[in-house]
Amino acid sequence: MRHRIHHRKLNRTGAHRKAMQRNLAQSLIEHGQVKTTLAKAKDIKPFVEKLITLAVKVRTAAAASDNAASLRARRAIHSILGDRGIIPKAHREAYDVMTDAARAKTMRMASGRRHRTGEPRGRLAFTAESVTHRLIETIAAKYEDRQGGYTRLIHLSEKRIGDSSELAIVQLVGDEEAPTSLTKPQRSARRRRTDARYALAIRSAKKWAGKPAGKAPVPEPRSEKADESQNADKTNDGESGDSESSSEA
Repeated sequence: MRHRIHHRKLNRTGAHRKAMQRNLAQSLIEHGQVKTTLAKAKDIKPFVEKLITLAVKVRTAAAASDNAASLRARRAIHSILGDRGIIPKAHREAYDVMTDAARAKTMRMASGRRHRTGEPRGRLAFTAESVTHRLIETIAAKYEDRQGGYTRLIHLSEKRIGDSSELAIVQLVGDEEAPTSLTKPQRSARRRRTDARYALAIRSAKKWAGKPAGKAPVPEPRSEKADESQNADKTNDGESGDSESSSEA
């Protein structure tokens, strides 16, 4: 019997595997996409979609004034995902140069409770945003009318350096860039040489097509006087030749 094979083990213990799933899910929620191996990508995809479904339930129950159901869903998200502080993108450079004490104030209140909304507090120019808060307020708000399929998996042709593992990208649906904003990939050296030869052939063909076709030269009509003078020259040449031969004799 093929028991206990539903989940991918990924050559890890249960605690290690859960920590890996949690970290990848938090990174996906923070950045909108994450690049990892194909096996991990296939494992994390249903894990994240379950969390988004719970976040949608939180919003649906709150809209229906069902506080008990909303609280249950929030506790389920927190038990699965944990809680990570997300520094706003506009303030990451300022956060990197802070002291440890200033970073601690940015992450948590004086009472020890974590900042959740990311808004400025007191003398702080910014605070950390909870990953749970972003999941419920930002991500789940886009998928309230969607029945599943919140993520997509994109296979990559490149391999991971070291063990040549297949790579893939997991991204949230709707966060991808528009086709018009994508940069055109650079041409390879082989392609540039081929295009140069092709352009040279086109220029040569146009150059020869513009020239008139070559024609054989047409002889000019000769007059009767020219013919008579030519015959006279031949006669004179013959007479001079006879006189020279007789003198030699």
